[in-house]
Amino acid sequence: MPTDAVLRELLVRHLETWLPGALHRARRATLALAYAGGDAGCAEAALRVVAGHADRLRGRQLTVLVLADGTEELPARLGAVEAELPAGVAVHLVPGGPARLPVAVKAAGAAGAPLLSVVDDDTADPAVLTAAAAGKPADVLLATAVGTPARAALADAGFPLTSEVELVTADGDPARLFAFATGSDKSLEAFKEALWAGDGASGVRYRDPAGGLLDVVEVPEAGPLCDELLAELRRSGPRTVTELRRHALTATAYRSSDAVRALTGLLDAGEATREPEHGRLGGDVVISAYGAVTAP
Repeated sequence: MPTDAVLRELLVRHLETWLPGALHRARRATLALAYAGGDAGCAEAALRVVAGHADRLRGRQLTVLVLADGTEELPARLGAVEAELPAGVAVHLVPGGPARLPVAVKAAGAAGAPLLSVVDDDTADPAVLTAAAAGKPADVLLATAVGTPARAALADAGFPLTSEVELVTADGDPARLFAFATGSDKSLEAFKEALWAGDGASGVRYRDPAGGLLDVVEVPEAGPLCDELLAELRRSGPRTVTELRRHALTATAYRSSDAVRALTGLLDAGEATREPEHGRLGGDVVISAYGAVTAP
């Protein structure tokens, strides 16, 4: 499966969570789809999700910005789907691709209301990412070239939470880096759930930031996460379960819930200890690497 198809499916799954939440939070919201090239696949799929939530759009306003080169073909591609959209949805086609996002977001009045941006480009343009941070709240999914300093660029743009994963396909397509940034733990959790809801039979695997290749399955292999959490404990000293869950969420391809499973494995294997020694593995339980010396 090509990586652009993976991006489309990931966007659809994440929209199913983001859209109801955004419409519940505010009376208006903006979805911005900005990509290099003229493929309208993501835009078509996104509009079909919006059409499926027509009942939630009563009394609400959703602006959908579609920014791409080659927009001459987009009206025909999107016309049939637009006809199914409720009156509260406004779709704007903007030629020029991701570079036009700052102008489009400003013209749409997206600042101060929920904004989800999808940027498919081989660069991490600071101006584009800063524009994507204008929402309240603001989320962005960046699909870019492997090696792009996405995490640093997103942090500089004002996003406090970032996570990234490399997509590797079996059919020889170039690998792509997907980075998600937000200000909400809940939103990042939802993105990670969408990430792992993919079809492992498609031939896509994830390369964790630590370097390991992971099959896309509902319950991913815990071994690489066990290694990473143990390494984090040795780097940073004792950490609470809450801190280690956050580390898994932001620094690895895994979900925070996977961290509990990995920590249980480390404790059962005698590679880590906990304080208190017994009871539920709650967020305030302190985990230490076995044999680590705690400073007095």
